[in-house]
Amino acid sequence: MNYQVGSAGRVVVAKFSDGEDILEGLVKIAGDEDLKAAVLWLVGGIKKGRAVVGPEDEELPPKPLWYEIGESHEILATGTIFYEEDTPKVHLHGAFGKRDTVRTACLRGESETFLVLEAIIMEIQGVTARRELDPSVGLPLLKV
Repeated sequence: MNYQVGSAGRVVVAKFSDGEDILEGLVKIAGDEDLKAAVLWLVGGIKKGRAVVGPEDEELPPKPLWYEIGESHEILATGTIFYEEDTPKVHLHGAFGKRDTVRTACLRGESETFLVLEAIIMEIQGVTARRELDPSVGLPLLKV
């Protein structure tokens, strides 16, 4: 295990409106505000997106199982923002619920707000952690 100790910095409060792309918006905020490291929380609605609900089996590199969000769902999520080279990357896991069905998944790619989504982003100051491609898993993982 590797770790660094930082402190809380600025806090960003954002409201996404119906139809706005969630991940794209979070990346834009991180870039515009020069947030090199942050933790985030989301609450609200999502109506479109792709999410990974786990690997098909326990081998590396993992082959993802995809879940398509194609209608309105409630979302409660948490994640991080760290840079990969010169680009902020969001890693977001959440619960996505509709009626009696709830899935926990990693939201990736295009995503679309339903009605309203609130985001709280808290900057982490004093750390140099970044995302770097790990060839053994084929994913950009956190390097501390």
